This record gives sequence, structure tokens and C-alpha cells, in this order.
Amino acid sequence: MHNHVLNSLKTTAAKFPDKAAFCGENSVLTFRQLDEAVDRIGSYLLKEGIRRSPIVVYMEKSPEEVAAFFGIIRGGSYYVPIDAEMPSVRIHLILENVQAPLLICDDQTADQAAELGFTGKIVRYAELLETTIDEAALQKVYDASIDTDPLYVVFTSGSTGVPKGVVGCHRAVNDYIDQLSEVLGFSSETVFGNQTPLYLDACFKELYPTIRFGATTFFVPKPLFMQPLKLVQYLNEHEINTVCWVVSALTIISTFQTFKTEIPKYLKTIAFGSEVFPIKQFRMWREALPDATFTNLYGPTEGTGMCCYYKVDRAFEDGEAIPIGRPFDNTDIILLDEENHEVTKESGDQGEICIRGTSLTLGYMNNPEKTAEAFTLNPLQKGWPELIYRTGDIGRYNERGELMFVSRKDFQIKHMGHRIELGEIEVNAQMLDGITGAACIYDKTKGKIVLFYSGDKEEDEMKVLLKDSLPRYMVPNVTRKLPAIPLTSNGKTDRVALAGMI
Repeated sequence: MHNHVLNSLKTTAAKFPDKAAFCGENSVLTFRQLDEAVDRIGSYLLKEGIRRSPIVVYMEKSPEEVAAFFGIIRGGSYYVPIDAEMPSVRIHLILENVQAPLLICDDQTADQAAELGFTGKIVRYAELLETTIDEAALQKVYDASIDTDPLYVVFTSGSTGVPKGVVGCHRAVNDYIDQLSEVLGFSSETVFGNQTPLYLDACFKELYPTIRFGATTFFVPKPLFMQPLKLVQYLNEHEINTVCWVVSALTIISTFQTFKTEIPKYLKTIAFGSEVFPIKQFRMWREALPDATFTNLYGPTEGTGMCCYYKVDRAFEDGEAIPIGRPFDNTDIILLDEENHEVTKESGDQGEICIRGTSLTLGYMNNPEKTAEAFTLNPLQKGWPELIYRTGDIGRYNERGELMFVSRKDFQIKHMGHRIELGEIEVNAQMLDGITGAACIYDKTKGKIVLFYSGDKEEDEMKVLLKDSLPRYMVPNVTRKLPAIPLTSNGKTDRVALAGMI
């Protein structure tokens, strides 16, 4: 049984010492090099007297950043990834929340790290590798670990303007990787092409199976996702056979008719999620790669990555949606109506998708109020307290008994593969000098975030200003200046009226 996410690293390093584990634009780490770096980083933390603490990692996306993650775990602590593409305001909120004693940077991020106002110790990755490995101390930490120990803190959008730090544990990640690997068929022959940032939970699909099976992961250079032909050429050059990407990364290839020039001939396993795959684009992929398997994945960060899957086994007509299928083993999906009654498969009615089982994370870091709102007692279980996570997603079962995603319940949306609280955008807009009101609407038809506001800023200026406080994927696509934000008769924002202005 896997009770620690690094259980397999030693075995894999012994079996495939000189095989490339993680390959970046400027560096490669073999499994032997990775294992040694992890031991040195873990030993450094213990030498500093740091254990069971959040450790911030502020590095460029690279194999070395992965080694920092795993080294922190080896030392008995848990990692908090941040990234230079995050706005400084968001980084400061994260640092204030976690109160970490240590921040790990690299040569490329050292100058920015020094300007963050971080109150703990800042150390460069290269310095950590100078540490003598203390095998006895590392073993002592390993022997004392349990599978509910925290592993990471990944920050998601928050409706109050403050990001929420989701805390994951060994048990949930190990179970997730067990289930995902069985469904998608990972092995030592798997060659991943990673697309997602390392500060999100989406990268778990590559990071942990790589060390579990002795696979290889290539970090696909970000600029290639704007150059579809070169992207496919990169996949072929490195013989990448497995991708787990957001839908928009796949459609950038099919939309521009890249398949007429070149196809990703080594791809055999294609998993996608976080967005609805337009059927027209999906057909192009299936026609180009008829022998590949396609799997739709669904799940929130609070459920440790993905919790449901559907292996595409039939054709779909225009207007149809690909199901999210069924839950992984050790995970159960419950649909609850507004009165907390269970919605049955036979009824075809809609209900909120709620998750129970091993996949649940530990809650939100230093945020008991939000944790209590989202992680609630299962109203269907009267015999003992059992937690469920309320996703805020509405789902239903189709006539085949497959789970279908319908819509969002609240002001949280899915945009560019990310879950976004529209309230966070509104809060950041209202914090700007001279802004008297703000409200966000999501245009589902065009897939655009529309910000309505009142105040003394011009529309183009608003976008520029919001880039300083919001991640790129949260910056409104459209800004509309109004004399005043319309209100309902009871004084609330009239979102129906705003939707009519789109």
C-alpha cells in the first residue's frame, strides 16, 4: 500500500538511475539526480530545525522546482508553490496566509523574491544541494509520517478577494494516482507532455505517476501553445505519447487545421478536463488519431485533482455534451437538491454535485469559515459524522446513467481551465481608487468575463490596472463603464439587467 507519495522514488531511482525523469527547456534531471537532490533538500530543512511547516517555492517551472517540492516532502513539511506570473498582490496574500519560515527561489527569481517583503528565510535552490545528506534524520521523519499529513497548499480563487489555500494530503494524492493510472494505463513507457503550471493541482497527473512508474515528463514550453504546428512538432520530436491537458490547449491545435500538415503521431492517451470540449473540435482529434484513447476528466481542487472520468466510447452529435461519466474508485458522487434530498439516477433531475471519500482534501489553510461552508456533514448519513465537499456544480444523470455537468450554482465559473470566483474580480475592481461600483457577468456563449463598473477610470485603463492584482486568466475580457451599477428593488446588484447588456 502507498502511504507516502515518495514511497516509490527510491525504488524507481534504483531501477532507472540514468533515465530522464523531468525534462525542462534548460535542464534535465535523471531519477538518480532527482533522488539525491530530494535527500539534500530534506536534510537541509531538518538541519534548520524546520518540520511540519509550509515552505514556499518561488522558482521558474523546471525539473529543479519539482525536486524542491519533493525535497520539502522528504523533510516532513509541505510545499506552497507560487509563480512569477502571479500578481504581486496575490503573492502577498498567500504569504500572509501561510506564514512560512522558508522560501526557496532560484537564480532567475532571487531578485523578485528579495522584494516580496517575506519575513522568513530566503534560500536559493543551488545552496540546498550543498547540504550533506542525513539519512538517519530523513528515515526518522519517514517512519513518523502518516498518510493524512499535509503535502501541499494550492491556492484557488476566493469570493472575498482573498485566495483560498487548499491543503492536500498523502492519502488523497496516492489514491488519486492509483485510480488515474489504472484508468489511463500509465507505465514506465509513458512519456508525458506537461501543459499546466506547477502551482496548480493539475500537474499532479504527471508529477506523481512519473516517480511511481519511472515514466518521463517533458515540460512543454509555454510559447508553443500559441504556435500549434511547432507544438505538434515538439510532441513528435520527443515522442510524447500521453497528454492530460485543458481543452483549450487541445483546440489550439485543431482550430488552426494543424492536422492537415502534421499529426502528433506518438500520442496514444489523451485526457482532457476543466472545460467543455466542443464536439466539432473533438471530432477532428478523433479523426486524426483514431487509435488513441480519449478520456474526459472532472474534479475540483478540493477533491484532489480529478474525481470522475469518462472514456469516450461512442460518437456525439452536434449540440451533445461529453459526459463526466463516473467517479473513480474510493470516491462517491451524490447529487443533492435544494432541500438536501438525494437526486436519483432514474429521475433525470438536476442536483449539486457533492463528493465524499478518500479524495477529499483537508480544507482551506487558516480559513475555518470557508472550510465549514464547503466541507459539510453529509445530510444523508445520520449514523455518524461524514464530510462531503459541495462543489457548487450542478449535474444530472443521462439515460445511460452517466453523470453530466450542467452548470455552476453560484458566481463561480470555469474559464480558461480555471475555477474563478467572480466575486474576487469584483472586490479587486472596487479596491481601485475612483471606482464606486463593480459587478461581473460571465458570457457563456462567447466564453468571456464581462466587468461592469462605475467610476472615473476608462475601460482600457481598468484592464491594465486589474492586471496588477489578478492572475492573467482572471482579468476581464470586456470592461463596460456605467453611470451606476443597476440594483434590484431590495438593493442587490441586478445581474439580470447586466446580463441583458452583454
